[in-house]
Amino acid sequence: MTGWTSPTHIILLLLIALLLFGAKRLPEIGRSLGSGMREFKDSVTGHSPSEPAQLPPPETTTVAAKTREQDTV
Repeated sequence: MTGWTSPTHIILLLLIALLLFGAKRLPEIGRSLGSGMREFKDSVTGHSPSEPAQLPPPETTTVAAKTREQDTV
């Protein structure tokens, strides 16, 4: 095979990416690239996917803060 689609070239490109970004960053880069491609595809085709279920916001007050609120001066 010729061009950049031969298995040797693909392995070489993956090794270079591993050296440049490190093993910890590659999955993060892949996820962001995949979500970006998915958003681009949806915008081109006109689909608007339903929003994923959002988790409720975490409670910001702690137990210590609640007890301080109850204390009288």
